[in-house]
Amino acid sequence: MPRLFTALEIPRDAALSLSLLRGGLPGARWIDVENYHLTLRFIGDVPGHVADEIANALDRVSRPSFSLALSGVGAFGQKKPHAVWAGASASPDLAALQGEIERICQRLGIPADPRKFMPHVTLARLRNTSPLDVAQYLSGRGNFSTLPFRVGRFVLMSSRDSVGGGPYIVEEAWPLSGSDSRASSRFASASDASRIMR
Repeated sequence: MPRLFTALEIPRDAALSLSLLRGGLPGARWIDVENYHLTLRFIGDVPGHVADEIANALDRVSRPSFSLALSGVGAFGQKKPHAVWAGASASPDLAALQGEIERICQRLGIPADPRKFMPHVTLARLRNTSPLDVAQYLSGRGNFSTLPFRVGRFVLMSSRDSVGGGPYIVEEAWPLSGSDSRASSRFASASDASRIMR
């Protein structure tokens, strides 16, 4: 059974900016550019009928499209770093969308995520990387930011167990109101052929 999560896709221009952060960190396994995403809610391994319930419930989300920028870099695991990431600028619309998805998941009996939502795009997973190397990497990239981009949809993604993150498959996508459907279809090419949900 695939591992499910809801996410925002990262458009081409922002992904290109993120790709410039690759390199210069020993022990890093860099995420492929096409696998960049911002997780809204990790769901995990669920049976097919639960996946269908989740997809049906997400059909009812009605939120406006919004603008988002990525900015800043950081790491998870201070004494034993295990990932580096790029953050997202504060966004009430992003928080509201994530909160609604969280409530839907809890209503369907999926346990609450104990970690506070911290929007980010994982850049690399780390193995035996020293905290000093991570600190040096981060200090040289602290002023990172992208131009704002329009978020026109959110997606349900799946991943198979693999080393380094990915490949991720878009199982279903939901447009946000007021978004240009042509803009949100920029992401659709590889994903529409691979729906397993319905």
